[in-house]
Amino acid sequence: MVIPFEIGEAFARNLDMQDELKEFREEFVSADPELIYLDGNSLGRLPKATVPILRHLVESEWGEGLIRGWNRGWWEAPRRIGERIATLIGAKPQEVIVADSTSVNLFKLAAAALRLQGARDRVVSDVFNFPSDLYVLQGAISALGGRHELVLMESKDSIHMENSEIERNVNERTALIELSHVTFKSGFLYDMERVTRMAHEAGALVIWDLCHSVGALPVQLNASGADMAIGCTYKYLNAGPGAPAFLFVREELQEKLGSPIWGWVGQDNPFDFDLHYRPAPGINRFLAGSPPILSMTAVEPAAELIQKAGLDRIRAKSVRLTEYMIFLYDRFLASRGFVLGSPRDERRRGSQVSIRHADAFRIIRAMIEDLKVIPDFRAPDNIRLGFPPLYVSFHDVWEAVQRIAHIIDHKVHERFTHERPTVT
Repeated sequence: MVIPFEIGEAFARNLDMQDELKEFREEFVSADPELIYLDGNSLGRLPKATVPILRHLVESEWGEGLIRGWNRGWWEAPRRIGERIATLIGAKPQEVIVADSTSVNLFKLAAAALRLQGARDRVVSDVFNFPSDLYVLQGAISALGGRHELVLMESKDSIHMENSEIERNVNERTALIELSHVTFKSGFLYDMERVTRMAHEAGALVIWDLCHSVGALPVQLNASGADMAIGCTYKYLNAGPGAPAFLFVREELQEKLGSPIWGWVGQDNPFDFDLHYRPAPGINRFLAGSPPILSMTAVEPAAELIQKAGLDRIRAKSVRLTEYMIFLYDRFLASRGFVLGSPRDERRRGSQVSIRHADAFRIIRAMIEDLKVIPDFRAPDNIRLGFPPLYVSFHDVWEAVQRIAHIIDHKVHERFTHERPTVT
């Protein structure tokens, strides 16, 4: 039975006592007990288990083993860790590889898909997409001679995307659709199966960006009929700043697609050092350069925590956390000049809640610098509150809302300027 929400700090603590995932909070480094960290949808916390693993890698595997490490598990790391991620996104082990960055992987897949699609000349995305994805699509179009048109679907409310907008923009000219499964500003969650089906009915291929969904909710790529996907590992997978990304290609498509980046690790027999490139079979053809072993190794213990907790339980708590946040928003923040910037329907919402305010940036500065609450800011007026279920508590949500209300009531934010740092 779902307990209806109540006002009060004691109720939040009661929710935490009943939380099935509460023991996982102790699995992460928390240097400041007063700090409320709500930016795990940008950079996840450090798992405690990662520290000794990386220390052993640096001191023993690299420091003592030196180059011998390549034959002691390093070379196989992209496939081995890819197989672990495959369990989190509903894919076959042979369909996922860890490599490069999200942007590089998107370029590989977008260029390969557009070449495969021949005369079709439209690429469809939306105004919600992370700008880097759009830049990469523009770059792929340019690299292929500029004959493709990039079409961005519009939203009526800057929060949701209507199915009618998808139907209006996807047709016989569409070569590729590329969308963020969970959008980065509003947290809108697409119906992957429905959108993929609509694309396939029109003869289009689909690439899903899973950066804001992997590790936060169940993803079913195979069950949805998905063609391709990309994603990062440093948000809900907690693998650390700049940790390598992954890509997925449906098994039946792998031999039909050719990566536009021909690197030696993606060669059929890399250590033959042949002067002519022949793509490796299967998913390995999407590798390029030598894998970054130090950062790649951090993916494994983090993903193991997600597997141990179970994505169904993670999603259940995520929904409850975001529902609680919206409940508190209605009672404490709506009357203080904030506007909800995320879907109210849990079926269409990822693991974040965005609140909007005309003075959002200065409020963010007050939250971080005075009140010890770390969210992030997305222009022009979005305060993104991320709720990774493994380490965010219900009391965190309660206390964060009280501190935000305090900022408004006492005009704490008015002491700060509008000058922005490099990273917001």
